[in-house]
Amino acid sequence: MEISFFEYVLWFIVAISVLVAAHEFGHYYVARRLGFKVLRFSIGFGRPLLRWRGGPPDHVEYWLSALPIGGYVKMLDEHEGPVDPNDRARAFHQRPIWQRVAVLLAGPAFNFLFAILAYWAMFVSGVQAVKPVIAAVETDSVAARAGIAPGDAIEAIGGEPVATWEDATLRFLDELLGDGRIDLALRSPDGVARDVELDVRGRSAEITEPTVLWSGLGIRLGLPPVVGKVVEGSPAEQAGLRAGDRMLRVDGEPVATWNEWAQYLRARPGATVEIALLRGDREIVTRATLKALVDRTGQSYNGVGVEQVDVFTVQRYGFIESLPRAVTETWKFSVFSVSMVAHMITGEVSLKNMSGPLSIGEIAGSSANAGFAMFLKFLAAVSISLGIINLFPIPLLDGGQIVYQLAEGIKGSPLSERVMLIGHQLGILFIIALMGFAFYNDVVRMFGS
Repeated sequence: MEISFFEYVLWFIVAISVLVAAHEFGHYYVARRLGFKVLRFSIGFGRPLLRWRGGPPDHVEYWLSALPIGGYVKMLDEHEGPVDPNDRARAFHQRPIWQRVAVLLAGPAFNFLFAILAYWAMFVSGVQAVKPVIAAVETDSVAARAGIAPGDAIEAIGGEPVATWEDATLRFLDELLGDGRIDLALRSPDGVARDVELDVRGRSAEITEPTVLWSGLGIRLGLPPVVGKVVEGSPAEQAGLRAGDRMLRVDGEPVATWNEWAQYLRARPGATVEIALLRGDREIVTRATLKALVDRTGQSYNGVGVEQVDVFTVQRYGFIESLPRAVTETWKFSVFSVSMVAHMITGEVSLKNMSGPLSIGEIAGSSANAGFAMFLKFLAAVSISLGIINLFPIPLLDGGQIVYQLAEGIKGSPLSERVMLIGHQLGILFIIALMGFAFYNDVVRMFGS
């Protein structure tokens, strides 16, 4: 089901608001526990749309503000105005340095904690994913030269098992950052296991571009056009189709994925089509007349009367078992994200992987449309990214503020106002440049260069 631009924007706002709330709550909670005086907790910037005041003794203000692109926790600080002598000991810069660092670390820490909880809820409720079965292989491609064939299922990459296309993508990118030789364990449709090696030396940065990753290897993603079941009394049964048949062509048009097959047939209700299919090692050509009204059963029916082979898997675990899996998933994605950032800096990974608000909004909408579990998975991934980014040693971010506090501890006195001002100005310039580049990537990715 297609979703509108308005829905993309809506889900982007929902996602960012939830993740910012988790991040800022980390600062807020630890600050109050350690005795800092918190003046305001705001989700969003600008004028408040909703606000209320907490009880004594601090009467903290809680705001829901007009610009839903961030948030902040305002603490008592003599750098921002006069401080009542009675409250001076609770001002931010009067607290011990280790407490200030703890408060600053709490925001990213709560992002990681949120990711763990989101993965845990996802695993408990169950999430459907696609098994890493290769739909098609381009002629004379890296994959073809390695001996990969349509219908092969990827069971392991670099010696580590993979269960879904997402697992395969993350493992492939991780291996790609090595020596350029990637070992794959495959299983053919008839159950024969074999190992192959992909040689991508010298092409790492090119292949890591988001739209090039698998196509650069000559691998077509999607569901393979293989018949899983023939419906009794359907045009497919009358035409002699059998379970296990692989579609090759329809009316002479090559078919690489199930989606291509389905789209071709849906556009021709009532027509008679010529179908070329592969049965074992033999190519067979038959003709079938589509139903005038294109029915659908399960994933697809498509007028001919066949259902696709089952390539879906459901990741669902028990209430207790899901927790260590969630921790492991958070750790793995965190390590992977840090590795990707490091290799972007060195030029080994394409900078086109940076995503801005347009891409995040699109993915937020698509994942929400795919169900609650998929939206949780999206939130977990973005929360981890937000936590990592905020640890960068850049002024304005938590990591930069931590550097300031540590420098004060080493120096034995606060940094000068001039140094702090220059740092903030450099931080603003860096953030603007980073956001501008990410937005440019979004525009190119969505509308073409």
